[in-house]
Amino acid sequence: MVGILIVAHGTLGESLIHCASHVMGSRPLQLMQLGVTVHDNPEAILPQALKLVKQLDQGDGVLVLSDICGGTPCNIACRLRVPDHVEVVAGVSLPMLIRALTYRNEPLATVVAKAVSGGIEGVMHLTVSDPQRNVATGR
Repeated sequence: MVGILIVAHGTLGESLIHCASHVMGSRPLQLMQLGVTVHDNPEAILPQALKLVKQLDQGDGVLVLSDICGGTPCNIACRLRVPDHVEVVAGVSLPMLIRALTYRNEPLATVVAKAVSGGIEGVMHLTVSDPQRNVATGR
């Protein structure tokens, strides 16, 4: 089973794990998070991140999900990357996390692809097809 580590700003990772636990019915195994605050020194957090990756790795690899590409959490996550063993995907969202959790018994490359597709397919522009249903405008 592929381990999953979320490295994100503040409590975003905790919130995503809480939501994923709700959707999936229980807290998924081998899922952890590392919250990074404005007061954290990236060099001081890196050893903690490496320790979490080692805890999550049971031989099938680890997927590290980060929030904003180029942000401090993503920069830390990129330093964890070991090609074909620890992979990093930026832009974490609940659809991305659920997709990764659903396919985590597949090879790491498949989990990465499914996470990315979950993120992409989870973004939709919704329009109102029945005007009577739009309670915000009353139209």
